[in-house]
Amino acid sequence: MGRDKGLLPYHGSTLVAHVAARLKEALGPAAGLAIVGHPDRYRELGYPVYADLLADCGPLGGIVTALHVTKSDWNLIVACDMPVLSPDNLKRLAQAATKSPASCIAAGGSAANLEPLCAAYHRRCLPILERALREKRFKMMDLLAELGAQPVLFPPEVLVNVNTPEQWKDFERQPQ
Repeated sequence: MGRDKGLLPYHGSTLVAHVAARLKEALGPAAGLAIVGHPDRYRELGYPVYADLLADCGPLGGIVTALHVTKSDWNLIVACDMPVLSPDNLKRLAQAATKSPASCIAAGGSAANLEPLCAAYHRRCLPILERALREKRFKMMDLLAELGAQPVLFPPEVLVNVNTPEQWKDFERQPQ
């Protein structure tokens, strides 16, 4: 993207604030929301902010950090660049996690196309994810398979994320 995606302006706020508000609406006011990212950039949002425990490990490092700092068994991990997710989608994902014996529940447009950054991870995933970090295996799709992630199917357009300036411009042009 060339800059911090979470701080892109969106609906009178920022992208990360928008996604956090959707999570709060889905999970309720008592939900312990936190942000994994650069504390100086996100401190103003009013949520606890945690820097990655290990730098330069991509999404895996952020998920491991989240699972280390949480007090909850199940944790909904959502990327800040998924603005189309609705509170109903997120609530459905969280509810699926509480009813499942699996350790990971991931949203997907199909069972073969899961989104590792729109997923619920149980703390029991931590040993597998920490081993992957030690072994420098950072491909989240491979790790979802290793965790036996259970899919929760969403319409593919709900899982849109923005990774480049061009994708962001295209997204902004679409009616919301």
